[in-house]
Amino acid sequence: MADFDKVLCCWPAVEADFPGVGNLVLTRLFEQYPATQAKFTKFATVPHSELPSNKLVSAHGATVLKKLGELLNARGSHGDIIAAMAETHANTHKVTIQNFKDITEIIVNIMAEKAGLNGEGQAALRRIMTNIISDMEANYKKIGVKG
Repeated sequence: MADFDKVLCCWPAVEADFPGVGNLVLTRLFEQYPATQAKFTKFATVPHSELPSNKLVSAHGATVLKKLGELLNARGSHGDIIAAMAETHANTHKVTIQNFKDITEIIVNIMAEKAGLNGEGQAALRRIMTNIISDMEANYKKIGVKG
């Protein structure tokens, strides 16, 4: 539980600007891992220079962060949330387990920059995300999808 507290103490800064922070998360994801942008059909062809001002990127980034907030606030009791996410992310969106690992470090860095997440908080978020991703991978296997 202490890990969740270390992260959630900084979460209000993220909640205050879900679209802006979410856009930054996705823009960096697409810059650092260009192949991931193709998984998002609504903005797969948006030039990188236009991502920061794209309303669809901001809206989806907000969705990503709201779901992360839900997972964080579940404080480890996230089985139902993960099961539903696994189904859609594996079968519909074709998101790999590696994609979750990739976005984790981006979120950690952005939370440090934008929400003041300190070193202990960053380590806590990495541990939390490792558990979430492990549970996601187990759910992928249950539904017959290799992560």
